[in-house]
Amino acid sequence: MTSSTTKSALNDTIHPEHLRQHMAVRWEKFIGEEKVPARESTLPVRASIVGRVGILLLSCGTGAWRVRSAMNTVARALQLTVSADIGFTAITFSCFDGVESYTESLTLAATGVNTHKMTMIENFVADFASEYADQTPQIVHKALSKIQKQPGNYSALMAGLAAAIACAGFIFLLGGGPVEMLGCFTGAFAGNFTRKVLGGRHWNAVATTGLGVAAACLTYVATLFILGLFVHLSSAHEAGYIGSMLFVIPGFPFITSILDLSKNDMRSGLERLAFALMIIFSATLIGWLLALVFQLHPQNFLPQGLSLYPLIACRLMASFAGVFGFSMMFNSKPKMAITAGLIGAVANTTRLELVDLSQLPPAAAAFVGALIAGVAASLINHRTDFPRISLTVPAIVIMVPGLYIYRGVYNLGLNNIGTGATWLVRAALIMVFLPFGLYVARFLFDKDWRKVD
Repeated sequence: MTSSTTKSALNDTIHPEHLRQHMAVRWEKFIGEEKVPARESTLPVRASIVGRVGILLLSCGTGAWRVRSAMNTVARALQLTVSADIGFTAITFSCFDGVESYTESLTLAATGVNTHKMTMIENFVADFASEYADQTPQIVHKALSKIQKQPGNYSALMAGLAAAIACAGFIFLLGGGPVEMLGCFTGAFAGNFTRKVLGGRHWNAVATTGLGVAAACLTYVATLFILGLFVHLSSAHEAGYIGSMLFVIPGFPFITSILDLSKNDMRSGLERLAFALMIIFSATLIGWLLALVFQLHPQNFLPQGLSLYPLIACRLMASFAGVFGFSMMFNSKPKMAITAGLIGAVANTTRLELVDLSQLPPAAAAFVGALIAGVAASLINHRTDFPRISLTVPAIVIMVPGLYIYRGVYNLGLNNIGTGATWLVRAALIMVFLPFGLYVARFLFDKDWRKVD
């Protein structure tokens, strides 16, 4: 048996080649001029198709289990066996055809979340055996290039508006009123617009997160200042600035990290978890520093003054708006975003009412809410081509206890260790039970998910 190795990266930026840290793969040069069907091509050419499908899917923000499943599907159609080691931004894999083996290492310069492109790749994989395996490698790679170069569905302005809608709904669910919702709307718009523009210039995640949070908090403070020139505002409204920065919650990497760990994909799970924690603490530290500058304190919100049924109705609408906004931020098409919003409205409102009406602990209620979202997404997945994860993650991001995390970091920064630790433990319990609810739903409805082989 012979083997060969190649190392390359997926990066189609416009930077000059000599300035890149991650060099782009020239797939068209790699596959040459082969005119035979893809399934009859040489081992390196067939392996390039398997690897490109995997790295494209990984670039959309999904977990290792889904990436490996897609690579396996394509490899079987190409009469190969593939063994892959998948991380957060890299894949190392070997393909075997019974005579030779071929190894590749592919890396991403950065990763993000793109549910629309994820859907396109999964449709490509589902149709690969019947529509692409007997085409030439050039046609296969042309189809993959079309997916890779697919532009985002929304501009920076639309991304800012999506964050504004999401965070306005989010802050209402946390207990905020019209003033806090207005501040979060303007703050989140400015923050995510800033993050989107800087991300388009290929700034790294820590920088875009920090500057996006700073823009959001400053805009929230400016909004309250301007509003205060016309009406009297209570200092309690200042607490809503926390909601203006919740658009940075790394829902996809965090949720997929726990799901990967549950499937023994330790490398991917731990790398994703580390990235999620880095983003969370970068955001909360920037928020804390700005709170010190402007002397803002995480106070309790003023009473909303709603009776039971109007409150439930408002929570349903706010949950839908929040999930719909997050789904748009993940580049979902409107139909997918609406579907996720409907799931999130039911799941999150149920969670909140369980806490209020039955005194169920927040962590247990989070499990129930996530389970409802997972079951609903599984049922819908059987009738649509929407990836299950593109429905579940936006639906439960709205349940992530961003307020608890911030209060924990805020108090730790002031050396209130006991109070800070209490808030962080509460947040950790909820954040563990959210993906666990999705895991149970997946276990119940997906027989392949239950297995380790």
